[in-house]
Amino acid sequence: MRCRTKLGFTLVELLVVVLILGALAVVAIPRIGQSTTTAKINACETNVDLLNSQIELYYATGGSWPAALTDITGDINYFPDGAPVCAVDNATAYVYSGTTNRVSSHGH
Repeated sequence: MRCRTKLGFTLVELLVVVLILGALAVVAIPRIGQSTTTAKINACETNVDLLNSQIELYYATGGSWPAALTDITGDINYFPDGAPVCAVDNATAYVYSGTTNRVSSHGH
């Protein structure tokens, strides 16, 4: 008698693997897209916190609040790499309130 060895995969085995990979992709791809949006929102919130910290530093070193946000963002002592840009919407500028002396969140 000859001993027959299995040399490859059957069509059914390959189909099962493809179906499993397809099911995993259906679950994983939306989560990756959602985590990207969440990361951009968190980066924007971090920029707001950073701007507010630099505004407080400006007040602590100068004794007065900045008249405009450009007093902080245009100074290389506060932002040597340039002003932070919103990661969610690059066209949206941060807004400084002279009343509260804070930059508020965009509300993303």
